[in-house]
Amino acid sequence: MKIAQICPRYAPDIGGVETHVKEISERLAQKGHSVDVITTDPSGKLPKEEIINGVNVIRFKSFAPGNAYFLAPQVYSYLKSREYDVVHAHSYHAFPAFFAALAKPGNKFVFTPHYHRSGHTYFRNLLHKPYKLFGRMIFTRADTIICVSEFEKGLVTDDFNVSGKIEKIPNGINLAEFEKLKPQKDESDEKTLLYVGRLEKYKGVQYIIQALPELTGFRFRIVGKGPYEDELRNLADQVGVSDRIEWLKGISRYELLQCYASADVFLMLSKHEAYGITVAEALASGTPCIVARGSALDEFVDGGYCVGVDIPISKESFSGEIKMLISNVDTKRDSSKKLMDWDEVAEKTEDVYQVTQV
Repeated sequence: MKIAQICPRYAPDIGGVETHVKEISERLAQKGHSVDVITTDPSGKLPKEEIINGVNVIRFKSFAPGNAYFLAPQVYSYLKSREYDVVHAHSYHAFPAFFAALAKPGNKFVFTPHYHRSGHTYFRNLLHKPYKLFGRMIFTRADTIICVSEFEKGLVTDDFNVSGKIEKIPNGINLAEFEKLKPQKDESDEKTLLYVGRLEKYKGVQYIIQALPELTGFRFRIVGKGPYEDELRNLADQVGVSDRIEWLKGISRYELLQCYASADVFLMLSKHEAYGITVAEALASGTPCIVARGSALDEFVDGGYCVGVDIPISKESFSGEIKMLISNVDTKRDSSKKLMDWDEVAEKTEDVYQVTQV
């Protein structure tokens, strides 16, 4: 099959959608399919076209104020001028999927919304209401909708009334990466807290920084970048913990895996998650996790994999849980056998494409 994957950003950018698209695209290419990833680059600094691990990546300059929206009408023009067996668009919360839906005639159209209903800021939340008119059209034009969790499926069903064409395929992990992974500990007695992901206000990293003064004997490692970084650094200065925080970005995959394995507790206190790939990867490394309840992260808690804390988050609500996990010598455990591998995710996605073509 000739397949087009449409997404707001792609590698080397990191994030849940970026990881999802990269993992399934490379596996589909390995299966012999022709895969184009059509994405955007607000910076204009990345190659306009390149091949990454067998996947042809095409980038268009986009307008992305506050690292959002990724407005690139060139996506529409590009798709209208080419023929694909399947066009698979990702992310309800950015415009590339809308342009892919507009270009639908002649292509089978699959949509993975990675939907969590709300915007990430007050202003974006206001824009979500008029944008829903555009967003509804994406769901209407989709031949098949893939949701990555029961939580997301419920939101999509309630908001867009499209339950008859939804398939659930969770995100995956690379199980082989974690099989022989061993933590690399320094000689310090300090414990390490870890966050991996975008630095946005809704991700809740600020709560961990606010709690750090009371968590003596702990360091905090942050892996990621985003528009909220300056505010987080200022907060660390204000509460006097800058010297106990390590900021990492642009690290290799091997270095990231070592961060997972070497952490004592992984935290994801996000208000909005359609799945939670970094939580799954932390679990696969054997690191205990604390997550915020109220989104798809609930499924990790209800499954007995993670400790959950209720929103609204306060530093008191999870600092006790951190100390409890640390005091339990058996908290390091292997949850990977209960998680789906990306190979299986790619196979299930391929099955959807084949059924969609019929």
